[in-house]
Amino acid sequence: MRHAVIVAGHAILRCFDDIEADASWMLLDFQKGEPKHYIRHVQRGVELAAADPEALLIFSGGQSRVEAGPRSEAQSYFAIAELREWWSAPEVARRAITEEFARDSFENLLFGICRFREYTGAYPQHVTLVSWGFKEDRFHLHREAICWPRDRFTYDGPNNPDAIEQALRAEQNAIRNYTADPYSSSEMYVAKRAERNPFRRQHGYFTSCPEGAAVVRHTDPYALPEAPWVA
Repeated sequence: MRHAVIVAGHAILRCFDDIEADASWMLLDFQKGEPKHYIRHVQRGVELAAADPEALLIFSGGQSRVEAGPRSEAQSYFAIAELREWWSAPEVARRAITEEFARDSFENLLFGICRFREYTGAYPQHVTLVSWGFKEDRFHLHREAICWPRDRFTYDGPNNPDAIEQALRAEQNAIRNYTADPYSSSEMYVAKRAERNPFRRQHGYFTSCPEGAAVVRHTDPYALPEAPWVA
């Protein structure tokens, strides 16, 4: 497999009664009404993987809510694909895995690449990232921070939340913060990541993705990391 299709998770599924209903999810107040859009993200990931037999589909997102127990965003998205029977592309199930340690968008991208390396033994030749349409600029900042080549990256944002104006205002602030702190190393981001890791889980990418360990550890906003995918 040569192509990583990474779907960034946003919330955790609590039950399977009605996966489009808010009550079936652990949602923050601003996320109400969004589950139907999360399902579309999952579907888009399946579509992209179905169109490329060399693609590995990676659902990314950790056990981010203590109220949800040790359930992850990634497992929630995988379960949605199973419930929807992989949108008539069952072969994708054999090329679909989870990445269950990412705590934010930066880690969705970086840890998704590390998980590909962990699973296949090599880095992807191309990365496609699926998330909200309005977050494209943010993910390009992440891509630049980890030195992932522009010509080997595709962003796919199939939709936006209904409250798009509110989301855009928040995103402008996020862009400013990530521009100043591209590796999320400030106290604000450290605290936010700790909050999103209530079960104190630790990834194993320093061992399973050793060439990329320097990128995972990198925190200096004034220097670029030594990335193994830059040749």
